[in-house]
Amino acid sequence: MKLLVLGGTIFLGRHVVSAALERGHEVTLFNRGTRSPGLFPGVEKLRGDRDGGLDSLRGRKWDAVLDTSGQLPRVVRASAELLRDAVSHYTFVSSVSVYESFAREETDESCPVARLPAGAREEEGGLEGYGARKALCEEAVARALPDRALSVRPGLIVGPHDPTGRFTYWPARIARGGSVLAPGEPDRAVQVIDAGDLARFLVSCAESRATGVMNATGPAVELGMGRLLEECVAVLGSDARLTWVSDAFLTGKGVVPFQDLPLWVLESDEGFFRVSSAKARARGLAFRPIAETIRATHAWHAALPESARPAAGLSPAREAEILEAWASGRKPGQM
Repeated sequence: MKLLVLGGTIFLGRHVVSAALERGHEVTLFNRGTRSPGLFPGVEKLRGDRDGGLDSLRGRKWDAVLDTSGQLPRVVRASAELLRDAVSHYTFVSSVSVYESFAREETDESCPVARLPAGAREEEGGLEGYGARKALCEEAVARALPDRALSVRPGLIVGPHDPTGRFTYWPARIARGGSVLAPGEPDRAVQVIDAGDLARFLVSCAESRATGVMNATGPAVELGMGRLLEECVAVLGSDARLTWVSDAFLTGKGVVPFQDLPLWVLESDEGFFRVSSAKARARGLAFRPIAETIRATHAWHAALPESARPAAGLSPAREAEILEAWASGRKPGQM
């Protein structure tokens, strides 16, 4: 299969390229060439800009395109319209953030998607309106290639090369050992999907010309924050000791869920980590054990120069300050 990847050098995209090459496909990358231009030697690279610089795509043909980098509707619309006669299939990587609400016990593809508020401009970026813009991107692709388009909605994508550091914070922190601030409740739900697992699924969907919309969340078994952190301790052979600190105490200290302590959500927001991937599993989405993701993520992070490591989570000083306050505020013998 001749496969065009829009992006392909930062995180999920590079996993997609690796998966496609492993399966024997002929891959072409389209990007600006500013990130890791020497990656994947021997792979054809077309230079351009998704925002108004698509000329190098004109006059070419591929079997399928995998769009791992689209966020703004007008940008995705432009690529979809240009490529509709150049490809047989278009896969767009969306996000579970498209959903209007996570109030249901389990969110599936039938749930309503978010819409931009009145007066908001679809071409603007930023976190506010991110999900609504992703939903508009999905619609743009579906209109341009009716019956030939697939939108995959991943949950939190994790693993080596993750520039956000959100998942990476926990293996890195637990590897340092000592008393680790564990937020909220041990059974609070967590959903993540390894970038390698997602990449293989995306390539297989392009091969089979899957269409429609599918969530892609993992892992294979229900995962709570407690189990995740305990897995980190076991896999990394750490002497870390988990100190569970309540939601109320953390928010009272100004700690922001998810932002200051990655993967931590309040009980009222736990629905974000209860998204069904039943449709994708039926199409072959499979997950490696979470221990493998932890081990690979930590090995990648540890090999990076300290200056190149993604920053996320609490600083050691801030964590120690909160743990000290938590310990001093409890009665003797209180857990």
